[in-house]
Amino acid sequence: MISFILFWSHSLAAILFGALAIWQLRNWQDNPRSRALVSAFAVMSVWSIFVAMLGPRDLMSGLAESARNFAFLAFMYGIVRSAGDDERHRAIRVVYTAVAAVIGLQIVIAGVLPRFGSEDVVYQALSSTANILGLTIAAGSLVLVHNLYGQAAPDSRWGIRMPMIALAVMWGYDLHLYTVAYLTRGTPADLFAMRGAIIATTVPLFTLASRRNSNWKMQISRAATFQSLSVMTILAYLILMMSATRAMEIVGGDWVRIGQIALIFGMTIAAAVLLPSGRARAWLRVTLSKHLFEHRYDYREEWLRFTRTIGHGGEDAAPLADRVIKALAEIAASPGGLLLAVDDQLKLSPAARWNWTNAEGRDDAEPEFLRFLEATGHVVDFEAVQDGCLVAGDRRIPIPQWMLAGGTAWAGAPLLHSDRLVGFAILQHPVVRRPLDWEDYDLFRTAGMQAASYLAEARSQEALANVQRFDEFNRRFAFILHDIKNLVSQLSLVARNAERHAENPEFRADMIATLQSSVKKMNDLLVRLSPGSRREAEALRPTALQPLVAQIAAAKQRVHPIELFGDHAVGALADPVRLEQALGHIVQNAIDASAPGEPVRICYGERGLEAAIEVIDSGSGMSADFIRSRLFQPFASTKDGGFGIGAFEARSLIAGMGGRIEVESREGEGSRFTIFLPAAQTDALPQPERMRA
Repeated sequence: MISFILFWSHSLAAILFGALAIWQLRNWQDNPRSRALVSAFAVMSVWSIFVAMLGPRDLMSGLAESARNFAFLAFMYGIVRSAGDDERHRAIRVVYTAVAAVIGLQIVIAGVLPRFGSEDVVYQALSSTANILGLTIAAGSLVLVHNLYGQAAPDSRWGIRMPMIALAVMWGYDLHLYTVAYLTRGTPADLFAMRGAIIATTVPLFTLASRRNSNWKMQISRAATFQSLSVMTILAYLILMMSATRAMEIVGGDWVRIGQIALIFGMTIAAAVLLPSGRARAWLRVTLSKHLFEHRYDYREEWLRFTRTIGHGGEDAAPLADRVIKALAEIAASPGGLLLAVDDQLKLSPAARWNWTNAEGRDDAEPEFLRFLEATGHVVDFEAVQDGCLVAGDRRIPIPQWMLAGGTAWAGAPLLHSDRLVGFAILQHPVVRRPLDWEDYDLFRTAGMQAASYLAEARSQEALANVQRFDEFNRRFAFILHDIKNLVSQLSLVARNAERHAENPEFRADMIATLQSSVKKMNDLLVRLSPGSRREAEALRPTALQPLVAQIAAAKQRVHPIELFGDHAVGALADPVRLEQALGHIVQNAIDASAPGEPVRICYGERGLEAAIEVIDSGSGMSADFIRSRLFQPFASTKDGGFGIGAFEARSLIAGMGGRIEVESREGEGSRFTIFLPAAQTDALPQPERMRA
């Protein structure tokens, strides 16, 4: 029964793959990649025929299986070569070469295995070796399939998915088959018989792949290549242990068990010592980068990490200078670094440390050294310093001696922004010491300029913040100066009236009240001017308008007649202090625009869902053009000696409370300013319909 299944399953696979190869011949001229695939299909068909006719352990079957594996590896490597990235091909070529070498060894074993059929010990050893090689090829090929699919460009994965699944099915079944064969020390006939049927199921996947886009693009990644190398190394370690233990079992003897335990113990200890070692990992990274890659650095990954480290913000983020020195150190796997700031007098001062323990100092050589760095952008190799001097052609530039103390300094990167030296970064030696090369010079110089731009931007933002603070101070000062002008005008009027009414007791009482009110307001102005005592805007709350308006009217009544009209029960959602300040500006402007003795009217009430306060005067009025383009602009005024601040500040205060100001005016007839605020319910109070303040 098993022989029947073996024959027909592999015959089916041979027919299907033969037909698939013939069908793919139509693309032989147009698509060079299809040539490798046609060859692989043809070899697969031949292998299936040999297995169906001669059995899985025959010499021709073994050779055909090796050819099948090699053909599909060649197809995969052709896809990888299409990426056109020669730097990473060296490492990938090592992985493919290792698997191909195992296939070559499999061919050798398949060739000599039939000759030792009569010698049990040798035949058993060769059979175990063949199983281990088949297991190794399957596992290594699966790693390469995963690596190939993972590095495919996103727009190419749709087309490459099906052939990768088909290859994963094929080699995944081989991995299972050879693992069972190794563990059972025999030939699992049922698994070998079903192998052809499993292989045949991959034909529809290859067929679907041929109908999809075959323009597959790869994005070779250094990280993915290192992962593949790591997996292959671990796989080689496991295969080595399996081979050693099986060899001991075949040899036999009383010391076999002791030898197995000693081997496992020794290799486990070696792995436990070497793998966690930072120095061992650093040495391995340097060695692989040196021998397997054209360039030392994966520039894309390094730049992404550099910008990610510097750009990491948030409340818990380290200061920018700390992030800069950390980012520069991480590029070269340096364990620590020191960032020095350069001032306008070419003096150094510590800006940030990252795992840096050496002390800093002062040196008279700093200005000359820094001028040289600023002029040349030279990256300093502290290992190449001679007699405390940096040798640059015929010049010998003295280096500050404290930088050389302790021997930990490895590289120095100048931070240049717009041809100006803004900083200097000193990096410690990596765990595995190595000299600087041209890649280090170029990368440190470029990264230094990028870091300098970040630092310069931060300094610009800090300077801008200082300017904004001064601007805010000047803005508040302008508002306060406007209020002082109004107080001076009020006090000047009181002083003029005192000459005529000084003997009047009522006038004296009113004058004292005016002086007390003015003193209070000036003290409040001084408080507002102090940056340390800046008052935060109070939350809006329901505010009765009548008391607030009456208080303003009473204060202004001392210098000009004011008339009030309104509903005592009207309230608005406002901050009383800001509303009083804004309304005071508008009333004062109305007084200034009115003729002496001509009353200013203040009316308040509800208009729908809003509370409205009107200030009406019969003064000189304003033109429509002035209202539209200049009224609410700072320092624009129609009054002689006016600051042009009152209306601007009033609108800002009202807008901050969610309200607005509307203006109606005619030249020679007067103006009407209306403040609108959200209406709010307040306790109703008895009120007359008209009241003169």
